[in-house]
Amino acid sequence: EVHPGTMQPAAANDTSAELNLSQPVPGAALGNQTGLSEHQQYAIGLFLSCLYTIFLFPIGFVGNLLILVVNISFRHKMTAPDLYFINLAAADLVLVADSLIEVFNLHEQYYDMAVLCTFMSLFLQINMYSSVFFLTWMSFDRYIALAKAMRAGLLRTKQQARLSCGLIWMAAVSATLVPFTAVQLRHTEEVCFCFADVREVQWLEVTLGFVIPFAVIGLCYSLIVRALVRAHRHRGLRPRRQKALRMIFAVVLVFFICWLPENVFISVHLLRRAQPGAAPCTQSFRHAYPLTGHIVNLAAFSNSCLNPLIYSFLGETFRDKLRLYVEQKTNLPAVNRFCHAVLKAVVPDSAEQSEVKLSSA
Repeated sequence: EVHPGTMQPAAANDTSAELNLSQPVPGAALGNQTGLSEHQQYAIGLFLSCLYTIFLFPIGFVGNLLILVVNISFRHKMTAPDLYFINLAAADLVLVADSLIEVFNLHEQYYDMAVLCTFMSLFLQINMYSSVFFLTWMSFDRYIALAKAMRAGLLRTKQQARLSCGLIWMAAVSATLVPFTAVQLRHTEEVCFCFADVREVQWLEVTLGFVIPFAVIGLCYSLIVRALVRAHRHRGLRPRRQKALRMIFAVVLVFFICWLPENVFISVHLLRRAQPGAAPCTQSFRHAYPLTGHIVNLAAFSNSCLNPLIYSFLGETFRDKLRLYVEQKTNLPAVNRFCHAVLKAVVPDSAEQSEVKLSSA
């Protein structure tokens, strides 16, 4: 999932471009403090983009696509958490697919027009908010399932899950379009205005897209960990509870590592004062630190690539669904045995059979 502040417009016409060449660009000197030339920064950025494309992009694209296909194929056995997984995978799949454009936009040539920059900002921001909001709500849903164990069935029905998914998408759209409508009226006469450059919008992204969600996720999972540790003192099932604790630690750690650099990068810029007398089109902090901005973008995109591994492929129910799906789609005995052997090696059998496998049998 990535903040739309990654996209900046270039000068709107040749006249402004000539002015930018003749005058020093604010922050340009700061960009040279790394000691690397522009060519070296481009080479490093390109190398990191290639690593992301080779290793993380296939995991994110194939993983999120499999979550959608497999869960929809078993929609007659779909549960409330499955609905959250599907919506999270849909938002992450869009971000991962768009990341191929973003990670190779090293010279920002894709956003020479302010209209295109604003449109891509809106598109990415909606999916960014939806992905983070679904992660936050899923952590709260897990806490409800544990804390309200006796009444969880009444609180986590599919009807309520559908309503929650609709409200989350509406919240993501509102968090994007309401600020856009407000600031658009103030900058209608600026030729090179881009929605991604507004400081108020960037503050909203940091607060609503990271600080509050991380606080909620950390609180919910800390309560879950405390409940699991307390239950472990009274009864057994130690291996399963240790596995749950490891998964919770992975969820919080991955979210924190992937999103912290992006938000720290934006926050440092927001806390600095704007250059006096600087033109509106030349105040982009990402032009001052292009390599750093590129690295934090890759880290943010990586969260959408790793979500399938954490939230679905580590779960026993989805792994059993995946085995059954492969067996149903591979009619040839030889291919079926080969795929089953691969899945058994990559995704080992769980200690307890899931409801899906028992129903199929």
